[in-house]
Amino acid sequence: MGFFTDAYDLFSISVVTKLLGRIYYEPINNKPGVLPAGVSSAVTGVALVGTLCGQLFFGWLGDKLGRKKLYGVTLLLMIICSIASGLSFGHNAKGVMFTLCFFRFWLGFGIGGDYPLSATIMSEYANKKTRGSFIAAVFAMQGFGILTGGIVGLVVSAAFEDSNDPILTTPARADYVWRIILMFGAIPAAMTYYWRMKMPETARYTALIEKNAKQAAEDMAKVLHVELDPEEAKIRKLAQEPSNQFGLFSKEFLHRHGLHLLGTTTCWFLLGISFYSQNLFQKNIFTAINWLPSSSKMNAIHEVYKISRAQTLIALCGTVPGYWFTVFFIDRIGRFTIQLMGFTFMTVFMFALAIPFNHWLNHNHTAFLVMYSLTFFFSNFGPNATTFVVPAEIFPARLRSTCHGISAAAGKAGAIVGAFGFL
Repeated sequence: MGFFTDAYDLFSISVVTKLLGRIYYEPINNKPGVLPAGVSSAVTGVALVGTLCGQLFFGWLGDKLGRKKLYGVTLLLMIICSIASGLSFGHNAKGVMFTLCFFRFWLGFGIGGDYPLSATIMSEYANKKTRGSFIAAVFAMQGFGILTGGIVGLVVSAAFEDSNDPILTTPARADYVWRIILMFGAIPAAMTYYWRMKMPETARYTALIEKNAKQAAEDMAKVLHVELDPEEAKIRKLAQEPSNQFGLFSKEFLHRHGLHLLGTTTCWFLLGISFYSQNLFQKNIFTAINWLPSSSKMNAIHEVYKISRAQTLIALCGTVPGYWFTVFFIDRIGRFTIQLMGFTFMTVFMFALAIPFNHWLNHNHTAFLVMYSLTFFFSNFGPNATTFVVPAEIFPARLRSTCHGISAAAGKAGAIVGAFGFL
């Protein structure tokens, strides 16, 4: 549910950015107001900057203080900042956008903490046979978060729309629409808080880092509903072996895991550029191929409805199935095969969309949308899921959360390039 909320909070902004321009900026030449380029990048990208910072900070702290202690903190941050984003205030447009960006940065900071903590907790609870599927299933909830973002946009805009409104006016109640959509993210996060607080610390952390085998056995016994022998001496001996003592900046780490870290960060960085730019700018692409009418032909709230409908359709047909294909196949065909296949097909479909773009623009919108959906399908039945799974499995327990945070932060650095670079 944490990942469901993460995706909802990160991507719901794309449903309302055009609405923000129409509400807070003056129309030009009888065309609705739009967010200036700098403001648009800030509103879209500031949560990604916060996420990157949160991934590094909470990833490092997760190995120092334990996964459980921080798991509620990230969720509280998300609840408070989702509500605060919807309550953004100011005397003028600049003031409202500034407070919105401020709260979305801290929202992103909380979301960032969820990445390394959720991945590490799931990998340390799951057994080897089904571990890939379990970690992928946590990440797959992103798809439902993106889908719900579209559905909430549809429901809220339909509830507030008035067909009697002239096309170019922005109804006063349009202000409620974007605020409700952004604040909705607090609901699933608040519903999850109780279970996060009841969850015990992972046994691997308790045994190998806190060196408390008895507590680890008790915690696992509660989770698995079986009696476990703590094997205190064996655990202590394992934790004290020289091979388990090296730090992140040691030669030993570089020798054993340097290439692993380079691989996880590079793949996630490159994926982030394409995945986030395509997700955040879907509305612009839909307008460019004339699948959505131009803003001047719709009233403000109806535009939110149309954007939400398009986003929901793409999520339903491409994004969500891709995630669950990964969950089903990852332990059967392996991480490497899925990652390579996903990158390959994403490349093929992006070239197929971009090179004959004028053909799709003028003759065949349906084929464009099918292939566009397939790029999302293969990013999720591919590197978007595997880049999340691999760092949670490949690094030692003492550094697992930190290394996952670094890898995920590289992905968000790519996302920032995608959001700011392609605007």
